[in-house]
Amino acid sequence: MDEPRALLIAGPTCSGKSAIALMLARRLGGTVINADSMQVYRELRVLTARPTPEEEATVPHALYGVRPAAEAGSVAWWRGTALAEMERARAAGRLPILCGGTGLYFLSLTKGLAEIPDPGEGARAEARALLSELGAAGLHARLGAADPATAARLSHADSQRIARAWEVWRGTGRGLAEWQAEAQAASAPWRFTAILLAPPRAALRDAVTARFAAMLQAGALEEVRALLALGLDPALPAMRAHGVPELAAHLRGEVALDEAARRAILATGRYVKRQTTWFRHHSLASTGHTHTIHARIAGLTQFSEQELSDLVTFVRRDG
Repeated sequence: MDEPRALLIAGPTCSGKSAIALMLARRLGGTVINADSMQVYRELRVLTARPTPEEEATVPHALYGVRPAAEAGSVAWWRGTALAEMERARAAGRLPILCGGTGLYFLSLTKGLAEIPDPGEGARAEARALLSELGAAGLHARLGAADPATAARLSHADSQRIARAWEVWRGTGRGLAEWQAEAQAASAPWRFTAILLAPPRAALRDAVTARFAAMLQAGALEEVRALLALGLDPALPAMRAHGVPELAAHLRGEVALDEAARRAILATGRYVKRQTTWFRHHSLASTGHTHTIHARIAGLTQFSEQELSDLVTFVRRDG
C-alpha cells in the first residue's frame, strides 16, 4: 500500500510560513499542524506569532496553544502527538500540512528519533542549576570537556539544548550524540513533500524588527506580565521564548522598553541565522526534492494566481 502523504512547510522565524500554509491548506484541503516548539504553549499567542483565531477558523489547525507553559515540551512528545494529528487529518480526507521552524521536529518525522532513557529529575535539576550559575556559554564549555561530540553540534548560545545535553550525559552516562547515533526509532511511514522558505537575510532582519514592534502593539508586554505572575521556573522553555527574558527584565525595572526590544530583536536575529544554517544542511523531503522560495516575506500574502497554481502543482506532482 502506498505511503500516505504530508506536506512540510519549513523556514526561519518571520519567513512567512503560516501565511503560505494557510493559502495551501485552502487550495489543497489541508489541516495545518504546528511544528514550532514555542507555539505549543497556550500562554504565548502574541510573542510566538501563533495564527489568529480567525485564521484557525478558516481551515483546521492542530497543536497550537495545547500545552501549559508550566510543562516543558519535548521532541518525543511532539512527534507522537503530531503523528496522531496527521492520522486524524488523513481519516478526514485532508492533507496534513506541518508548518514551523523547529528543525528537530521535522527531522524526528523524516529520519526517526533516538530512544533515550529518562535522565531523571536529579540530572535535570543539576542542568538547570549549572545553566543559571554558568550561563549558556559556560555550561557549553563544561559540556565540551565531558561530551565533546555533542558540544560540537550545539551553538554556545542555545541554552535549552545545552542543558538537555548535560542532563542526558549526567543521567545516562552517555552523550546525546552517542545515543542519537545508535538505535533510532523508525522514520514515520509517510511520504513527505517539502517547501522551504529562505528569504534574504536583510529581509528577515527587517521582518524581525517589524514583527516585534507589532507584537508590542498587540499586547506582548501584558502577555509576559501574565506569564511572570504564574511564578514558573525560569529554566522552562516557555520562559526562554524570544522576547520573554528581555521584556521580563523591563518589567522588573532593569532596562528601558526600547533596550528590551533591541535585545529581543538581536536574540531573535541570532536564532534566525541558526535556523537558516540548519535548514540549508538538512533535507526534509522524502524524494530529496524541496521547493525553495528565496524571496518574499510580507509579499507572501500577495502571490499571483499563477504562482499559487505552480505551488499546488508542485505539491501534487511531488506526491
